[in-house]
Amino acid sequence: MPSHESRPTIHIPGTTSHTIAPRAGLDGREGTLRYLKAGTGAPLVLLHTVRTQAEHFRLLIPLIADHYTVYALDLPGMGYSEIVPGASYDEPAMRAGVERLLTELDLHDVTLVGESMGAVLALTTAADLPERIRRVVAVNTYDFRGGIARSGLLARVVISGVLAPGVGPVIAGVEPKPALSKILQGGLGDRSALREDYVDELLQVGSRPGYPTVARAVYQSLPSLIAARSRYPEVKAPVHLVYGEKDWSRPSDRQANRQLLPAADFTQVPKAGHFIALERPDVLADLLNAVA
Repeated sequence: MPSHESRPTIHIPGTTSHTIAPRAGLDGREGTLRYLKAGTGAPLVLLHTVRTQAEHFRLLIPLIADHYTVYALDLPGMGYSEIVPGASYDEPAMRAGVERLLTELDLHDVTLVGESMGAVLALTTAADLPERIRRVVAVNTYDFRGGIARSGLLARVVISGVLAPGVGPVIAGVEPKPALSKILQGGLGDRSALREDYVDELLQVGSRPGYPTVARAVYQSLPSLIAARSRYPEVKAPVHLVYGEKDWSRPSDRQANRQLLPAADFTQVPKAGHFIALERPDVLADLLNAVA
């Protein structure tokens, strides 16, 4: 569990917080993973976006907990999962964290639901562990050039600075609330869906020792997320691709993934942006509950 000093400021009703210890014999290369659990029914795993955490699904979890046992994971180094010095945050390393959750808890018949970066990880995890996966819902897959820099001019300037040699680590450690809010709002069709208490929670996590290094590494991981698209045709489980009409991806990006996953269902959410779990959790809940 998180220490008192780093306890989340947001509590999602009906959830409990749990951890998965590092596996023995890995010489400190793995950290403790934190996840939230709620509900009853077949397992459903939620995988969050770039620069967020399990609380990203605060509005969705109560809407699906009567139909599923929900596990919302803090990806390695993010949220309140342990930060391991020198750890990798490219796609294979983050996927390994997802697979630890599934294997350590011995989950089967799993519905994997990921948004943004989490959508890529849901698809690649399904490719790796087909015997455990029932279906995949991939929301606004984060697998295209530019990524969050498409949020707007401020995002392009900030992310370019974070990625720059030399000054990048310094810039990554400076995260004014107005700047973070503006960048995240660039991923919303309805900007009022970004609640102030959620931004405050993200800033609290961002102040954890070592987190700027994690954040910079996650932004640097975009090429590995793009490369992971090559794994999509390996997915055997049914897939539902969900995109916000105003997502950062372009129509050509979406069509390219439809070609890789020709059997996938496809939904485009009118007026929604990149963070559908924040602004239209009802759409995702209706989709998930209909097939529970």
